Amino acid sequence: MDRRTVRLRLATAIVAGVAAGLSIIAFRVSNAASYLSDAPETCINCHVMNSFYAGWAHGSHGTVAVCNDCHVPHENVARKIFFKGMDGSRHSFYFTFRLEPQVMRMNPGAVPVIYKNCVRCHERQVMLTSMASSGSDRLCWDCHRETPHGRALSLSSAPWAHRPALPSAGMPPTDPGERKE
Repeated sequence: MDRRTVRLRLATAIVAGVAAGLSIIAFRVSNAASYLSDAPETCINCHVMNSFYAGWAHGSHGTVAVCNDCHVPHENVARKIFFKGMDGSRHSFYFTFRLEPQVMRMNPGAVPVIYKNCVRCHERQVMLTSMASSGSDRLCWDCHRETPHGRALSLSSAPWAHRPALPSAGMPPTDPGERKE
């Protein structure tokens, strides 16, 4: 092997090693493994979800449903995993690059998923309303605006909302006042 080939292979190995190392660090720091579960605490890995978590935890759905019961499709496992992956990637991009809005709005792609899940759990109640027979294009939250998250829909609406301790990502605290685990 000539020197040029050896250098190219060495450079490739170094770049691949650095990329692998950075990927492992990013996986650990972001608590990426937590996204494989249905635990509601996963949704508050990012601070912008604190008010939604607090509203859910203290609302009527806090004891009977978790985030994925409403926000992820349930037709089949493949669709659920694909949706979680795509939605999670979008969330990661927005939160990593600090592009999240001050007031959270539902992604248009999530509207049919959430609507189907409302009906899936509340089919008996829906059948008793005029929506069931009228062919209305109204959505559940047109009337039930505060269910299940309450009125708190912005970053500033619940700045001191209770946030349960999450597992350490192995990083030292950046704020001296940050809780120790």
